[in-house]
Amino acid sequence: MTERILYVAIPALTIGACHAYATTYHTIESAQKACFEEGTSFESAAVSLTKAQVKAIEKASGVRVRSDKQRVWKATKDGVPTGWFIVDEVLGKHEFITWALALKPDGGVQSIEIIDYRETYGYEIRNADWRAQFLGKKNGAKLQLDEDIKNISGATLSCRHITDGVKRLLAFYEIALR
Repeated sequence: MTERILYVAIPALTIGACHAYATTYHTIESAQKACFEEGTSFESAAVSLTKAQVKAIEKASGVRVRSDKQRVWKATKDGVPTGWFIVDEVLGKHEFITWALALKPDGGVQSIEIIDYRETYGYEIRNADWRAQFLGKKNGAKLQLDEDIKNISGATLSCRHITDGVKRLLAFYEIALR
């Protein structure tokens, strides 16, 4: 009987000690408000990519496109286009990170917001200084981790995958939105 308890108790304690947690920092609406000024309205403009567009995005960015569907909103204020708001997911170490990229009308990065972070480590990518490295970047910018984008120790995979996501979405803008 004692051995049987050990066979059940040890795995149960191990599973209980290994916990991952998810943190929601924004809803889509609150992320939109954080990225664009007051009074901006958003019109859903979801995009379904063709196979040719997927290949072109992968070639331009050097990053694999996981889905041919992209959640996009056109941002306007008083009827004037103010940019694009794109929600995306990238893999952290084990779980997906839901994040948003706001683009200016000319395709330059206006803002990045982390919506859901599901990993135990690496949440430091929410740091405003780290995200600010992307501001103004356009398609074709180098965007290389440890070169023009600083890495965060303990968050390397999150940093790399967000950086790759930005490269992919900037190419997406040029090929599918512009």
